[in-house]
Amino acid sequence: MAQAMADTGAAAPVPRAGRYRWMIVALLFAATTVNYIDRTMLGLLAPALGDELGWSENDYGNIVTAFQAAYAFGFLIMGWLIDRFGPKIGYSIAIAIWTVGHVAHGFASSVVSFMLARIVLGVGEAGHFPSVVRASSEWFPQKERAYAIGWVNSATTIGVILTAPTVALFMRILGFDWRETFIYTGIFGVILLLLWLWLYSNPRESGKVSEAELAWIEHDPPEKIERLGWRAIVTKREAWAFATAKFLTDPVWFLMLFWLPKYFATTYDVDLKIVLLPMIIMYLLSDVGSIFGGWVSSKLIHMGRSVNFARKVTMIGAGCCVLPLLFVTGLDNMWLAVVLIGIALAGHQAFSSTILSIPPDMFPKRAVGSVIGLGGFMGGIGGMIMAKSTGLVLDATGGNYTIIFAACTTVYFIAVFAVHLLSPRLAPVTVEGARPVA
Repeated sequence: MAQAMADTGAAAPVPRAGRYRWMIVALLFAATTVNYIDRTMLGLLAPALGDELGWSENDYGNIVTAFQAAYAFGFLIMGWLIDRFGPKIGYSIAIAIWTVGHVAHGFASSVVSFMLARIVLGVGEAGHFPSVVRASSEWFPQKERAYAIGWVNSATTIGVILTAPTVALFMRILGFDWRETFIYTGIFGVILLLLWLWLYSNPRESGKVSEAELAWIEHDPPEKIERLGWRAIVTKREAWAFATAKFLTDPVWFLMLFWLPKYFATTYDVDLKIVLLPMIIMYLLSDVGSIFGGWVSSKLIHMGRSVNFARKVTMIGAGCCVLPLLFVTGLDNMWLAVVLIGIALAGHQAFSSTILSIPPDMFPKRAVGSVIGLGGFMGGIGGMIMAKSTGLVLDATGGNYTIIFAACTTVYFIAVFAVHLLSPRLAPVTVEGARPVA
């Protein structure tokens, strides 16, 4: 493993130039924020909706499961769609679908109708990360891509943090009820869709990129394959390297999103929906990890280390940052727990930024969406398994999180080992009979 990771890559002679590509990052950052506000809003309003509509715990569980299942399977559909039509059209379709699903919450009244709204939302939102990575592969060279994805990935927690102020703005200041809040916050998705259609195109067609910046964006070696179909992708070990890593590590993020409020309520008698500072601290630390992880991976490549070395060493370091979870349970000091969990979340997001940058390292641009879709599907399946097993463990241990947090600290190292085993050098895939680039 060490030998394979130690190979160095050739330094590119083209200097960095121009900054328009970072406008694309800003656009994707805004899109990620809207995406997470839309998916998080129901969870914030769930207690009030449950009282008004008479939901049982099982009813709400069914609504959550409907979203998770649609989100998982939606990755397969949306990944293919984005590869087929490109990120401009593919992501536009995704934004439109999830915005319709979000607004539909305002018209729902039964458990079934909420499940249907969450299914539409989940299918649409599944198109987000395939679009992010595909767009990043078009706008950023390999040595800068992880840093760009790190910035975009950091907006996931910004969206979570901004959900409560958004709901407060519409319900407490503007005086809307929850139905109107779902309906009128749909304007965010409409604005996002219009901005995306207006501002996004590939670098050569944008008309806003200088020749020097275009040379920087396109200075990677040309791809040998134009695109791969699903049949070819699912037979490649490199695709399963990414998918296995997502299956193992995505559930940790789902755990933190769905179970942290319950953990703080039962352990420290603190409601994170009311006392926001602990949540803000933890999620801002995770943002630092997302950006820093992407920066480290890109910096190592700039220093002349191979892509293989840079990605895998960064992922190992990120996994080490999750280890403080081992010491969280049993802490009497809530703020120390906040810091340790925040460091662990930073480690996860650093890992996430890096692993998302790997599919473009190995696959042609017009296959990246499908590969991300496969990984997202596997991550969703892992998340559903984690949700069920967490409940079983907590019931069996009287609410003790020690085993759960310990398991979370191991999966990152297993994931790196699996990636290395399936793709020792992160080399571009080769397929006999694949369509070559003209």
